[in-house]
Amino acid sequence: TIDLDVDIREDHALVRATLEITRNPKSADAHAPLLLDGEEIELVSLTLDGRALAPGEYVLGEESLSIAKVPERFTLETVSRIRPQKNTRLEGLYASGSGFVTQCEAQGFRRITWFIDRPDVMARYTNTIHAERGRYPVLLSNGNLVAAGDEAGARHWAKWDDPFPKPCY
Repeated sequence: TIDLDVDIREDHALVRATLEITRNPKSADAHAPLLLDGEEIELVSLTLDGRALAPGEYVLGEESLSIAKVPERFTLETVSRIRPQKNTRLEGLYASGSGFVTQCEAQGFRRITWFIDRPDVMARYTNTIHAERGRYPVLLSNGNLVAAGDEAGARHWAKWDDPFPKPCY
């Protein structure tokens, strides 16, 4: 499963992604490092089963994040900063007109958060969006709206749950 929390700000967005991962028991190499894809993402924090990872416990590349030692089942949380307002590739999350849209097919999800961005990786998604109410009055995502509310500073949020497993796009 993947639980996304996207906080849209004036010049960036903070993305908290909580991944519940189970290794494929039929995998040829059950001890291979976890390799996540990412493009134009600034890593803010990284935790494995609630424990912050030190820089020596992972390798951050220009387009990858690798964690050498992960258990068979675990929770990985990343907090990242992206700049959808400057995203001109029209992939991932980007500004368009007076709002934001996503285009993740076939490998655009890696421009939103660190992920195994392949169509054979199926997951269930929840997505919470936070934004300034005056500028972005409608917060829409895939799935079913399960909660919404107001925040301080004239902001609001909405949480969506998509109950059907699908690839990241």
